Amino acid sequence: MIQAHVRRVLAMGALGALVAAVPLAGVAAEPYEIQAILPLTGSGSFLGKEEAAGLNVIESQVNKAGGIGGRPIKFVVQDSQSSASVAVQLTNGVLAKKVPVIIGSSLVAECSAMEPLAKDGPVIYCFSPGVHPSAGSYMFSSGISTVDLLAASARFFRLKGWKKVAIITSTDATGQDAENTINAAFGAAENASEQIVLREHFNPTDISVAAQMAHVRASGAQALIAWTSGAPLGTLLRGAVEDGIDLPILTSSSNLTYAQMSAYTSFMPKDVYFPGSPGFAPNELPAGPLKQTVARATAAFTAAGLKPDEGHFLAWDATLLVIDALKKYGPGATAAQIRDYIDSTRGWYGVFGEHDYRAVPQRGVGIGSVIMLRWDAGKGTWVGTSKPGGIPL
Repeated sequence: MIQAHVRRVLAMGALGALVAAVPLAGVAAEPYEIQAILPLTGSGSFLGKEEAAGLNVIESQVNKAGGIGGRPIKFVVQDSQSSASVAVQLTNGVLAKKVPVIIGSSLVAECSAMEPLAKDGPVIYCFSPGVHPSAGSYMFSSGISTVDLLAASARFFRLKGWKKVAIITSTDATGQDAENTINAAFGAAENASEQIVLREHFNPTDISVAAQMAHVRASGAQALIAWTSGAPLGTLLRGAVEDGIDLPILTSSSNLTYAQMSAYTSFMPKDVYFPGSPGFAPNELPAGPLKQTVARATAAFTAAGLKPDEGHFLAWDATLLVIDALKKYGPGATAAQIRDYIDSTRGWYGVFGEHDYRAVPQRGVGIGSVIMLRWDAGKGTWVGTSKPGGIPL
C-alpha cells in the first residue's frame, strides 16, 4: 500500500513538472522591448513622428512573421523633445536597463550628445545622416551621409553648369555640419570650376532672412544652397520668393517630407532640389533586388495608410538591420554581437541602396546611392533628376 501510494505521488509530480514545462495555450509570450528615443515634439517632430510611424509598421510586420525567438517585439518610444540635453537624460535612463541597442535619435545635436555615452555599448542607431560616427564604434548613422549627399550635389551643380553658388546655413549643429561639408565638397579637385560666391547664416528661430536674401540676389550666384532642417526651411523659401530670387535652390534631404511641402505650397520656389535616395526614385532604378526592395517597403507603408518619405525611410533600413541581428542571436543578443553583425553586413538591400558596412563603416551606403530630386508641385511629389551619384539625367 505504501509503495503504491509513493508511486502515485511520484507520477503526479512528474505530470505536474511536464505540464509546467509546456506553455499554457493562448498565453502570449512576453514582448521583447526595443528602446527608441525620438523627437516627437519640438523642432524635430516633423521627422520623429514619421520615424515612430515607421517603427509601428516594422513592429506589425515582424510580429506577423513570428517576432524574435518566438516573442513579439514592442518599440518603447520616448520623446527627446528635440533637445540634446533631454536625449542625454533619456539615454542614461535606458542605459540603466542594460539593453543591447537603442534606436534613434533624429537630430545631429541629439545623436552627437548621445554618442559618448555608448563608448562600450549599447549600439545606438542614430537616424540623422549628419552624424559621422567613428569606425568600429557602437554608434551607426542611418541614410546617406551629408558628406556624400553634398558631394553628389556639387557634382550635379557642376554638370548643370551652375558655377557660382551662394550658401545660407542655420547656426545650429545641422547648419554647422553642412557648411563644413559644403566647403569640402565644392573644394574637391573635380569641382575646381565651382565657386562659392557668398556665405550667409541665420538663426533657426529667425522669422525673416530679408537681409541675407538681398545679399544673395546681389551676389551673381547661379544657384543657392539653403541648408537647414524643418520649419526654418519655410523661412528661407518664403524669403527667397519675397525677394524675387529666381534660382535653383538645394536643401537638406531631411526636408523630404510631404507635410513640409504641403505647408510651403503658397510660397514654393519653382526649382527646389534635394539630394535623395533610391526610395524616392523607383522609376530611375534598373530591374533587380534594389527596385524590388523599394517596392516592398512602399507597399508595406501603403498597406498601413502611409505615404512614405524621408522620416519613414530613415527608420526603415536601420531598424530592419537591427531586427536581423536580433533574429540571428535571439533575445539574449549582446551589444557587441549586434555591432559586429552590422559591421560585417554586405549585399543587404534597403530603401537607401545596397548596404556594405565594410566599404562604408557605420552607415553602409555612400555617394553611389544618391539620386538628385526636384519637387514637382503639379504631381505633388519628387521626381528624379539624376542617375545614382548625382550625374544629371
